[in-house]
Amino acid sequence: MIRLGLRLAVSGGRDAWLRLLVTAAAVAVGVGLLFTTLAAVNAVHAQNDRYAWFNTGLTAGARAAVPADREAAEDGGNAPMWWLTRRDSFQGKEIGRVDVALTGASAALAPGVDRMPADGEYYLSPALAELVDATPPEQLADRFGGHRIGILGKDALPAPDSLVALVGRAPQALRETEGAALVDRIASTSPDRCADCAVGITSNGAALILTVATGALVFPVLILIGTATRLTATQRERRFAAMRLVGATPRQVSVVSAVEAVAAAAAGVLLGFLPYLAVRGAVAGRSLTGARFFTADLSLTPLQIAAVALGVPLAAAVTARIALRRVRISPLGVSRRVTPKPPRAWRVAPLLAGLVELVVFLAWHPSSVQGQTRGYLSAFGLIMLGLVLSGPWLTGRAAALLARRTQRPATLIAARRLADNPTAGFRAVSGLVLALLVMTATIGIITTMTAERGRPEGGRQFDNVLVNDLGGGYTPDGHVERAGRPVPPALVDGLLAVPGVRGVLPVHPIGKIVPIDAGGETEAAQTVDCRQLEAVRAFGHCEPGAATAYVPYVWAGFRDYSAVAWPAAPYTAEQAAALPVVKVVVGTDGSQAAVERARTMVDTAYPALRQSLTLAEGMKLSGGELKGYQQLAGVVILATFPIAGCSLAVSVAAALGERKRPFSLLRLSGVPLAMLRRVVLMESAVPLLAVSAVAIGTGLLAADLFLRSQLQYTLHPLGTGYYLAVAGGLAAALAVIGATLPLLRRITGPETARNE
Repeated sequence: MIRLGLRLAVSGGRDAWLRLLVTAAAVAVGVGLLFTTLAAVNAVHAQNDRYAWFNTGLTAGARAAVPADREAAEDGGNAPMWWLTRRDSFQGKEIGRVDVALTGASAALAPGVDRMPADGEYYLSPALAELVDATPPEQLADRFGGHRIGILGKDALPAPDSLVALVGRAPQALRETEGAALVDRIASTSPDRCADCAVGITSNGAALILTVATGALVFPVLILIGTATRLTATQRERRFAAMRLVGATPRQVSVVSAVEAVAAAAAGVLLGFLPYLAVRGAVAGRSLTGARFFTADLSLTPLQIAAVALGVPLAAAVTARIALRRVRISPLGVSRRVTPKPPRAWRVAPLLAGLVELVVFLAWHPSSVQGQTRGYLSAFGLIMLGLVLSGPWLTGRAAALLARRTQRPATLIAARRLADNPTAGFRAVSGLVLALLVMTATIGIITTMTAERGRPEGGRQFDNVLVNDLGGGYTPDGHVERAGRPVPPALVDGLLAVPGVRGVLPVHPIGKIVPIDAGGETEAAQTVDCRQLEAVRAFGHCEPGAATAYVPYVWAGFRDYSAVAWPAAPYTAEQAAALPVVKVVVGTDGSQAAVERARTMVDTAYPALRQSLTLAEGMKLSGGELKGYQQLAGVVILATFPIAGCSLAVSVAAALGERKRPFSLLRLSGVPLAMLRRVVLMESAVPLLAVSAVAIGTGLLAADLFLRSQLQYTLHPLGTGYYLAVAGGLAAALAVIGATLPLLRRITGPETARNE
């Protein structure tokens, strides 16, 4: 029977070849997108693995279990070295900088180098080396000191355009730097499996990417594959019914149908490598993580290839078996067609259950990240499953309502046909409706998060203010935990000599909390020189006649302090200048040369875990997570709509092929071809528009419930871009349906009714 099935699949004439090619092409599109999704997830993990070494010194496993004054390792082990991972920036681009200080010749090797840099030596990534070579030294290269001894290899770089520096320092200098740690090995654990890693994508981020990729892409892909394998199901049912009449058993018929479906699906799996390879380079340039991928990272594991190669044909065989259930019951089951039972209202239950689960989370939700991920994933999974299950019932209700309210023949025929078999009517548009649900919920969440987190209260006067925060923490009673030495006068004079620098403002801790009432603040733990405060022109001013002033210790440029008069402090300008500093603020005109020269000078004098940033750069970095979410939203929109469009095209084409005989009989009875075209259009447009409205409303409600329960936000109005995308998607869907209408003339001629 297997040989017979293969012969029927390829030797059944023009129709058999057309069915095989169309099914294989549709499966290839779905498999290609599935391969791309899996490869992108693999690339995320590969990129994350190369972040591991940056966490050296931050994780307990890499720290040396030796005293800090030991100069070399014993028993042939690695000599300990001082290690400091910190963040720098240039023109808004983040630079990952690692400072090391060797205490012996046998130090552990970082990835991408053949020896560790000594004092006065450094390595740069290829992208950073190009940037350094194209920039005046005082703006960038002088930050690293010494001379470049090489280029970091790929193993040290998370992305092709990563800006990374590995800088050699003197042990004494690095020992005295806050945050430096003594280590004897390089961290190698991926951040998504590391509890105390601070650099890279943590397990939370990886779970988010996997959840979105699985829920938003894989489910529509499976719908497309299932739709493709149902092509010309009616014609095959008739052929297999004839086989039953001449003596074939139900099992033999099932084997033949499964072989046909598996042959087309297997061909689609092989062809699926073509779209995957075609889009691989483009996907490498657009990352879910905010950084590009190496193209080689977008690869598939043998296990994934085997799973898809076996799973897709198996799913096709199961779909074919389900489609032929009437033939297995009786060889005359195809001829004795009756109106199927209408869908029941219970189909709405999973949809409501998912929404109820989100409502429950308003009052309670799991405390752990893993529990929250599982809870929200199950809720949204129920909502998506519920929409697919309830679609036929909603289609039937809409068709019945339309039939009662219309008197036009084409609309009445379409409504009656939909009411008789709403499942078939909804099946054609199920992929697009699901895409609308996913897109609406995603855009609603992203829009609200962007609006809530991306709004500084201050104005653009803060954008060009450079702040070096030394990380000076405070005890509950206001005493400073750490601070930098007083600012040398030479540093102030050097900064003021830079063209474009308007003022330099050291911020001093005062060792206590002082009650104030300025700009809504109630307490302060810092003081500044009033003349320097005025020169910066962004953070308010002092009371008349004051030499120094109190300012709040939660001082930042995300609130507008420009009109605030800060209360006087009991210090002279000279006394304040002799105090330690917790911040060094530089006001600039925003020019690249001024900002970068000032950054280089301040960061060289006051190295910190987080180097100087303008407040505009700080806002940009704080919005990096949102940018990643927006990338995910873009992937959802760009991927789900093409998948849904392919599903729609295949479904409509299959439906027309299965209804050749009834349409031919209608034409023979005198129904105009134009009316038949209106019937086809209405049969697809009614479920599309009716269930799309439910999908959009459900998506908005689900997004609002998620935002309220997880983030305590209220859903913001969606932007114009969303409505244009929805209108464009629906218009494209109607265009796909319209593109199939010319087929009616060719497939509904008198010969079709005679041959059928």
